[in-house]
Amino acid sequence: MSNVRIGIIGMGNMGKYHAEYLLAGKVKRAQLTAVGSTSPGKLEGYKQKGVEVFGDAGALIQSGKVDAVLIATPHPQHPAQGMAALEAGLHVIVEKPIAAHKADAERLVACAARHPALKFAAMFQMRAEPRYTKIRKLIQDGELGQIVRVAWIITDWFRSEAYYASGGWRATWKGEGGGVLINQCLHQLDTLQWLLGMPKSVRGFCQLGRFHNIEVDDNVTVYLEWPNRATGVFISSTGELPGTNRLEIAGTKGRVVLENNTLTFTRNEVPADQWNQSSKIGFAKPDVWNVTIPFGNAENPHATFMQNFVDAILDGSALNCPGADGLGSIELANVMLYSSLIGQTVELPLDGAAYEKALAGLIAGSRLEKKVVEVSGEDFAASFRR
Repeated sequence: MSNVRIGIIGMGNMGKYHAEYLLAGKVKRAQLTAVGSTSPGKLEGYKQKGVEVFGDAGALIQSGKVDAVLIATPHPQHPAQGMAALEAGLHVIVEKPIAAHKADAERLVACAARHPALKFAAMFQMRAEPRYTKIRKLIQDGELGQIVRVAWIITDWFRSEAYYASGGWRATWKGEGGGVLINQCLHQLDTLQWLLGMPKSVRGFCQLGRFHNIEVDDNVTVYLEWPNRATGVFISSTGELPGTNRLEIAGTKGRVVLENNTLTFTRNEVPADQWNQSSKIGFAKPDVWNVTIPFGNAENPHATFMQNFVDAILDGSALNCPGADGLGSIELANVMLYSSLIGQTVELPLDGAAYEKALAGLIAGSRLEKKVVEVSGEDFAASFRR
């Protein structure tokens, strides 16, 4: 095989976005050969571009027209469609999240493990952004010392009622499995555990429909603890203006802050734990170095991840984000909400079956009725430019 024939399942905003860069030739040795959607209107125009169209995911998977699929349907559909594709001998890359809850994610990961010859990847393209790769290198090289505290305030996700009305599945327990945590924050949650590892315990405080006429979380504050006793807070909202995006990680050797498109590193000349024991003056502090770390922006990180997926299929290259890595972010989103629902701190790993049962109860108790108004493609494209 010299080229990978790719099919996209789900042609909403995200599926359409992936199709555009594939059709534009942004991914070498890849060809978009099929798209599938249950909404006929979303398939218009693709036949004229030489792409097969399907009204059913199963038909696309069994068509023989594709070697790999990208799954971009509503969250709860990802596991079943991913497993069907793997069982049919297709390589699979899944948009975030890989499932709506941990138990389903584990089923998908287990299925992929039964087909080791097939590539299974997750689309967590923030891992390609230089700002985060540089922070990760600082941590891995020991430049921050032992991590003691992290704070991520990511509240610049403002969404109006029009956004939530743009899809019947949006902001519903059945269609999405949650709100700001599982939709907007999945990339940040993936990055958080990619940088620091999984915490050992979580206490979440999630407000449901605080700012919008929705049934799911749109305002959250979470406290976390890691095995080394590092502590953290994660704060997010889709109802706050103007909003903040600030990541701060403090270690014994210094502090790194990412805010306003600037990455700063403040390094202690003497690590805090050593200074604590050696200083003879109660209020004295060691001198520090203040450094601004330059970084650029990844050019089309989605295409970068798709290129990596294609290279892994054809050349055996290592995946930037193996599908199993997608478990971390969905477990964090689930445990943050679950902790809030039961009003208790939850030790990790999360009991996936317990959360699955809790989510089923929320779905069964849902009484929300939505009036759907489609959002414009330009509005969606603008979300990648903010």
